[in-house]
Amino acid sequence: MHTAHTNVQVTTPTAAIAYADAPSIVTEISWVTRATTDHFLGQEPDRGFWLRKAAVMDRIAIKESALYAPEVAAEAVSAAALAARRLVEADVTHSGLSLKGSELVTDDDHRDYVRHAYRQWRLTMTDLH
Repeated sequence: MHTAHTNVQVTTPTAAIAYADAPSIVTEISWVTRATTDHFLGQEPDRGFWLRKAAVMDRIAIKESALYAPEVAAEAVSAAALAARRLVEADVTHSGLSLKGSELVTDDDHRDYVRHAYRQWRLTMTDLH
């Protein structure tokens, strides 16, 4: 993956590394649900919301893909790709992220972006709640 501001190749961490110290999927789904409720009460979601939602959806898709046939896991994989694209859209819109057309093309590119962003975010966070 290339960084958005330069043309430097960045190694995307594996999912195991990216999510090594992540809270449980249940904990993250609960957090996303609470944050979604806040959103519907008039608060605009921040980058942390979109990142955590994309990461938990990615983790679910990984788990589903490992356990089930591709056609069974397809819905989870599709949801993870959609959430990843939404994070990228939010980053482009709100943080000045500059993407060239060839940087993030496939669903896998977008999910790699989530893993890289999540790992970077976790390394800077001390308290998630």
